[in-house]
Amino acid sequence: MSEPTMVDVPEADPYDNRRQVLYWRLLARLFDPEEQASLESASLAVVEDIGLPAALLDPGASVDSVVQRHPELAAEFDGLMAPEPEEDGARDRAAEVRRAALASKVLLNVFASSPGTVTAEQLARWQSDAGWLERALGCRPGELHSGGRGGRAATSGPGGGGGVSPTGTGFGGPAPDLSRLIPEIGPELSSIEAGLVKRMHLREVLADPKLASRLTPSMSLIEQLLRDKNNLSGVALANAKALIRRYVDEVTEVLRTQVEKASVGELDRSVPPKRVFRNLDLDRTIWKNLTNWDPEEERLYVDRLYYRHTSRRTTPQRLIVVVDQSGSMVDSMVNCTILASIFAGLPKVDVHLIAYDTQALDLTPWAHDPFETLLRTKLGGGTDGTVAMALAQPKIAEPRNTVVVWISDFYEWRTHELFESMAAIHRSGAKFIPVGSVTSSGRGSVNPWFREKFKDLGTPVISGHIKKLVHELKTFLT
Repeated sequence: MSEPTMVDVPEADPYDNRRQVLYWRLLARLFDPEEQASLESASLAVVEDIGLPAALLDPGASVDSVVQRHPELAAEFDGLMAPEPEEDGARDRAAEVRRAALASKVLLNVFASSPGTVTAEQLARWQSDAGWLERALGCRPGELHSGGRGGRAATSGPGGGGGVSPTGTGFGGPAPDLSRLIPEIGPELSSIEAGLVKRMHLREVLADPKLASRLTPSMSLIEQLLRDKNNLSGVALANAKALIRRYVDEVTEVLRTQVEKASVGELDRSVPPKRVFRNLDLDRTIWKNLTNWDPEEERLYVDRLYYRHTSRRTTPQRLIVVVDQSGSMVDSMVNCTILASIFAGLPKVDVHLIAYDTQALDLTPWAHDPFETLLRTKLGGGTDGTVAMALAQPKIAEPRNTVVVWISDFYEWRTHELFESMAAIHRSGAKFIPVGSVTSSGRGSVNPWFREKFKDLGTPVISGHIKKLVHELKTFLT
């Protein structure tokens, strides 16, 4: 009888065990509100053993409060969960446990919100924690949700500010590709925030200036304010308008930067350049005067200065923006109203703005002021694009110099009639741009019948980040 063979059983990795404890606690708290005593005590031992504060396990502590007490942790949150290229070689097991503890804190604060009524302070705390999550993913706070602002204005806490990561990684550079990590996280963040806003006693909060001052404007909050504005008065209405104005100003600043990156029109070289310092072409001036270089004195004598041409030859262009103001298109309504106002401020661009549901409203007199425009909108109701088309068609005086942007999910009542009138605009020589959504997330449902029809027409539906629409408009207007 042969002797039994000894088999070497590898010892369990203590760091893997610790990380598993933290992740089991994360899952337990996400899917079961009841506290698991054994997991809590084991997680506390792990956190203390790796030198992290116990406050990371406190559900009531925001990331801001943890960082304020332990500022050295701020840099660790930046890019914490960003996708990294796979590398061969040994991994730092201790560092992975720290990452698990910090990531668990951010995820629980964002995705495990408490039930019941939400206060202004709780909403502000969640918004700050969502900013920390975005920073952990390598993005600017507000970049993945909140209407595509691309970054909130700085707030009092570290989670609210933009800027470059202290470590030189994460949200200071270009946004990473998150598709391998968490697909479509932006819509989920917006959905959670919308739920929190709906659980607020918003009218009571707005009536109290101290509580209203704690609110950070976001797309979810602006949507509720626009829906409820006719039911507000006095102090509550004034606070609501102030929040809408703040949000509009923030988004306007981001979009204006994108629009102004490309000027409208070609350089007109028949107009002499202005001889001012800001137009000085230094490289050309040096190149043209190199023959005047004195090697003995090591000095360049300049006979002539050269200036850049800045005058542009433009043809007046007409931009007609038609926006579906039904409830499903609020995000696009806000973004495109602001975008229209920016183009209205450009030279040689004549902007017209129409909003519609079952009735159409010509908002052109206020197109330059998105704040006033939004206050005149009425969200909700059905959708009948033919009433908007009746206002839009007479505005097309010179088709070759006209672009019509139509923003809707295209779930229409008079489907065939509306499409034929849109096709007629395209055939007339005008630029017709159908837009399904222009949000930070790009999430939105578009009527598949219209999508296929527009594709066959040669005018495919734009759907996604508002930068896509900005690019299309700049291409046409340049």
